[in-house]
Amino acid sequence: MAMHRFSFTLILILTWPVRWLPYKAIHQLGKCLGTCAYFLIPKFRKRALSNLALASTLQLSEEQIRRFAKASLQNLMITCLEYAKFDTEKQIHKVATCVNPEEADRLMKENKPVIFFCGHQSNWEILFLEGTSRMPGVAIGRPIKNTLLYNWVLNIRQKFGGKMIAPQNAIREGLRGLKKGSFLGIVGDQGMPDSGYSSPFFGRNAWTSPIAAMLSHRTGSPIIVATTQRKGGKYFIHYSDPIFPDPSAKAEEEIDRLMKASLLQLEKSIQENPGQWLWSHNRWKQQTPDKLKRLFRHESILIILPQEKERLETILPDLSTFREIYPHEFITLYAPQEHVEKISLEGAEIFSYSNESDLLRRDLRFKLVFNLTQFKGIKPHFKNLAAFKVASLEELQQLAGMQSSFSETLKKATLKEYAP
Repeated sequence: MAMHRFSFTLILILTWPVRWLPYKAIHQLGKCLGTCAYFLIPKFRKRALSNLALASTLQLSEEQIRRFAKASLQNLMITCLEYAKFDTEKQIHKVATCVNPEEADRLMKENKPVIFFCGHQSNWEILFLEGTSRMPGVAIGRPIKNTLLYNWVLNIRQKFGGKMIAPQNAIREGLRGLKKGSFLGIVGDQGMPDSGYSSPFFGRNAWTSPIAAMLSHRTGSPIIVATTQRKGGKYFIHYSDPIFPDPSAKAEEEIDRLMKASLLQLEKSIQENPGQWLWSHNRWKQQTPDKLKRLFRHESILIILPQEKERLETILPDLSTFREIYPHEFITLYAPQEHVEKISLEGAEIFSYSNESDLLRRDLRFKLVFNLTQFKGIKPHFKNLAAFKVASLEELQQLAGMQSSFSETLKKATLKEYAP
């Protein structure tokens, strides 16, 4: 608690001057801090770079990936700074404008409350602030561990009369809010592998909470996708056409249709300005934290198989163990050209190589690399790109602490709990 109090006090002191700055000055300061974060905090930079590279439908060059990753961290810093400014803001319309509120206003006035589906674009807080300045609303928000800091954020979010709902009460309180005529706001682009629902997002399967579609189908409330862009020091909010549920359709099919339609609208908006989305968030994470050790809990994996026959023969019989440990992750294999015909792994993409220089491809997707060769140049190469961890066969054996099959070695090294 003392540490939380210290952190909260420090944040208030450091951001106090920001309250008196104009928005354009805050945005310039945020860009400077975001640039520093890009170069000085590898964790943020690598995750943003990898996620942009994973967004296959964007088809970005390395130069574009690096530019948008830097812009995304700049956007994040602007958002953080603006909490202090929003704390004192009394007239939100001076900084935020909804360009087409008419249809949503009409539905609300006709007692057909709307479910607003949004994502982490520009400053995502502006959507609820601007919305509740015009109409009653509730929104789902996940608390943070520092209760002092969260209560401060909560007061900012609720300053125009809106009410925040904890995730564990989302369905009950969401239904209650809609019945009372309030809109319901849901941030729907968070990676949630425990949700039980997944769909493609920028060409990759992503887990997402389907609560927006579930409540829409249950209540008949339409979903409107709310997107926002920052331009010239101000925010411009756009509402999509309402997505109405079909009450006669089967729940499972209709929930899937509503979610895919909503996510597609959000995806299109992000594509217009990729630098204003939160690419440092693990959107495509495939597992909850309970199974894998932190160092090995990544969704984009490269496995480099060795050319040496004896070394390769100890690995190939147990290659399927990777899919056992990583059932949904995106796996790529680099396999020696002379053996590639006999190598397979369910759902993995396979590239052949003939010499060590072929292995040094500039691919920013991989957060985790299993280097099963003896080529020492692999680790610095991929660590300088986006890899958080490059594990050698020898390191896996050391972590496993036993001499056994490759399958047992891999499980012992990567899993939190393993009983042979």
